[in-house]
Amino acid sequence: MTSAKTDWRENSACGSADADELFADSPRQKRAKMICMRCPVRTQCLAEALDERIEFGVWGGMTERERRVLLRRKPDVASWLFVLEAARDGVVSRVG
Repeated sequence: MTSAKTDWRENSACGSADADELFADSPRQKRAKMICMRCPVRTQCLAEALDERIEFGVWGGMTERERRVLLRRKPDVASWLFVLEAARDGVVSRVG
């Protein structure tokens, strides 16, 4: 694991949460997503889940289903962190 990955995980809002909350079934996913809404490293978390094609759980405020839709829409993205940070900062992306 790289130091960049370690850094964002150390600052995550879910670091002390029960893993069952983050890998919940559909009715409980809203609670998991609420944890993400207040997380200072939400963008990094979501980028890693997208880059690594993580299939299960809520990451960066998105469920596995939501991530699959996004990955199908933009299959050629090399760095999701770049795309997500550009979107957050209001920079127009030329991807897909």
